[in-house]
Amino acid sequence: MKIAIINGPNLNLLGTREPSVYGSQTFEQYFEQLKQQFPSVQFHYYQSNVEGELINEIQRVGFGYNGIIINPGGYTHTSVALGDAIAAITTPVIEVHISNVHAREDFRKISHVSAKCKGTICGLGLQGYALAAQCFTGNNA
Repeated sequence: MKIAIINGPNLNLLGTREPSVYGSQTFEQYFEQLKQQFPSVQFHYYQSNVEGELINEIQRVGFGYNGIIINPGGYTHTSVALGDAIAAITTPVIEVHISNVHAREDFRKISHVSAKCKGTICGLGLQGYALAAQCFTGNNA
């Protein structure tokens, strides 16, 4: 099974960015734990702060993977193009947000990608990625 994780802008700063909201663990540290938790999954990880690069990656993996876990970051609320890219591919996508976007600023309650995704997980910290992987694998790890 192949699952791609695609993270958007500012998620490269996890571990140092607003630890009270996002925690003190880097995504790379968490990614190693995730791979151990799901040893039968071949994970691919990609992060970019650039909208067009995220779209290119969605298109690149969107026809050959079993699932995509995407955290579009701030592009969630602004990028119709990311939603269009997700709608154009055949691989199912689960949207993940570390914080509870519905408990934050009003503009964060709008997502241009949610309607194109199989589901959305938000507010459960980094654990949301494992829950999304569990959904794809059926593994209760």
